[in-house]
Amino acid sequence: MAATLPAGAEKANANTLADALAATSISSSPSPPAAPKENGNGKEEGELEDGEIREEEDDGKVKTVFDDADKFNVKHPLYSNWTLYFDSPASKLLPKTPSSTPATPQIAHGGWMEDIRKVVAFDSVEEFWGLYNNIVPPSQLPGKANYYLFKDGIMPAWEDPANKHGGKWAIQVPRDKTKSVIDKMWLYTMLAAIGETFETPLPKDGQDAPVPAKSDLVTGVIVSARPGFYRIAIWTRNAPEVSLTEEDELMSRIMTIGRHFKTSVLGYEPDQKLVSGGFQTEVTFESHKDSEKKGNKNKLVV
Repeated sequence: MAATLPAGAEKANANTLADALAATSISSSPSPPAAPKENGNGKEEGELEDGEIREEEDDGKVKTVFDDADKFNVKHPLYSNWTLYFDSPASKLLPKTPSSTPATPQIAHGGWMEDIRKVVAFDSVEEFWGLYNNIVPPSQLPGKANYYLFKDGIMPAWEDPANKHGGKWAIQVPRDKTKSVIDKMWLYTMLAAIGETFETPLPKDGQDAPVPAKSDLVTGVIVSARPGFYRIAIWTRNAPEVSLTEEDELMSRIMTIGRHFKTSVLGYEPDQKLVSGGFQTEVTFESHKDSEKKGNKNKLVV
């Protein structure tokens, strides 16, 4: 596999950022500062005297993070609040605190959920990037480690009421062939989740890309690092009967999520076979209930 993601994914995300900046009329190039002036004491105007403490003044202007990375006063809110969780074999050795221990569903007590630690909750674009730039990327995680990014109030467990009737889209890729790109795959997956654009239909031939459609079906996304592979999953709150056609509303929405994940997030062609290209699975959907069955064949594939 190439050392970079396919051009489609790079282009799609560059366009998304450009559209977001244009929509909010944000300038990433602040005006140059004026030349300093001297006062009557031979010092530059505004320069402090010995022992003097400068008081910060609020000029009343709106400043985004693009205007001033340290003193911005406006955030870009997300549609929903999100919480990042983490677990690994070592996390069970970490002390539990009220802020790091999630309130797990009663049925999950005493199981693997006991090892999950809450990292942080956020509700703005700025807080997301602050989080992303300060955590270990998936490519550097040890085997048997996971990141779970879920809407606030929803636990990354099948037993959670928001997940128990749902399922997941997932792709599994060989660790040795995708270590160089798994971080971008995960980043683009998170951006689609917090931007709630997973239900955006694919553009039709000769037409412009459709306006992103807000999705409430996706409850969370997960990246799992294992000794031999990585897996990215998108969890949904409902799962259709696999025998239904896309005339069924839920089936149509689930298939739209899968196609958006494969093409706009991962950057592959709609009909491209990933297994023949070295991946361990295609982009596949199954309900949580069916996934418990050994040799389950009730799956959807895009």
